[in-house]
Amino acid sequence: MTTAPTSDLTRRALDRIRPDVRDMHAYVVQSAEGLLKLDAMENPYGLPPALQAALGARLGALAVNRYPGDEAQRLKAAIAAHVDLPSGQSLVLGNGSDELISLLGIACDQPGATILAPLPGFVMYALSAQLQGLDFVGVPLDADFQLDEVAMLAAIAQHKPALLYLAYPNNPTANLFDAAAMRRLIAAQGAQGGLVVIDEAYQPFAAHSWLDEIRRDPAAHGHVVLMRTLSKFGLAGVRLGYLLAPEALAAEIDKVRPPYNISVLNAECALFALEHAEVFEAQAQTIRLERSRLVEALQALPGVKVWPSEANMVLLRVPDADAAFAGMKARGVLIKNVSKMHPLLANCLRLTVGTPDDNARMLAALQASL
Repeated sequence: MTTAPTSDLTRRALDRIRPDVRDMHAYVVQSAEGLLKLDAMENPYGLPPALQAALGARLGALAVNRYPGDEAQRLKAAIAAHVDLPSGQSLVLGNGSDELISLLGIACDQPGATILAPLPGFVMYALSAQLQGLDFVGVPLDADFQLDEVAMLAAIAQHKPALLYLAYPNNPTANLFDAAAMRRLIAAQGAQGGLVVIDEAYQPFAAHSWLDEIRRDPAAHGHVVLMRTLSKFGLAGVRLGYLLAPEALAAEIDKVRPPYNISVLNAECALFALEHAEVFEAQAQTIRLERSRLVEALQALPGVKVWPSEANMVLLRVPDADAAFAGMKARGVLIKNVSKMHPLLANCLRLTVGTPDDNARMLAALQASL
């Protein structure tokens, strides 16, 4: 495909775009056409036919000609009941966690503000900081993908970040950070007056939630925001994230939220899913069981190193990540090659846990591609 020539008017208009934005690369989603898609940590299970029909009827009855009304409040009430929202905490809804990350950056966008996070981690923390004009400081994890507590404490003391992101479990490493180290970092960040954002995107598959820590010691978490998404719950296509925070913090973050950011379709799909939460919990249980089988099978492959997982993904190191990725794609299986994301991820691949048939096909493609 040829590229159309750029007119003089367009070139002059481009000069008004920020130079750093023009130098950026857009977030690219891999094409999965004709491939088994195991690159994006999606729940592989859809709704049962009866629930599909029931949801379709509900969506068809919505007044899509009207702006959203009280749907967001009803959804907040349903989420509060679902998570057993602690006293003194409030909810903020977002169009996926990505929007919530942007809202947090906007709310904390003061001159000289910094965002701090361990690396490798979720790419949107750094990208959001750049787009908001905030400084971003990344602190490498150790070789086992655990927090380098000494380095993190030093970075907090030096940079005094407005926001400290701690993903629990982490993406793309899939592990839970050491809880004692987390507590000390949370305390240090609070002592210098910053916020902590604990990102629990993969909570349905983890053995522990930091929400239990907030309930156990609310006084130590007055500066902590806990963020979740319904994407891994099974609604990646719906784009619905939420955060819970002390009421005063939530009220300020909510001020920068765009009006009507949650559509009536998003809200109704989420309400419907929460009404049938047992279906999604059964799916998560199946995925957790499949994860154990997948890890065991991967550990038996020669030349492959596998890390423990508390998410619906598995991180592994192979002798040649580029060759293995290309070989698997040629065999019809799409995974994520994360080997270039960070030096600690050299020759690493990230696999999404799928159905038993998906995982068998993925394993066969990997074995043939090593």
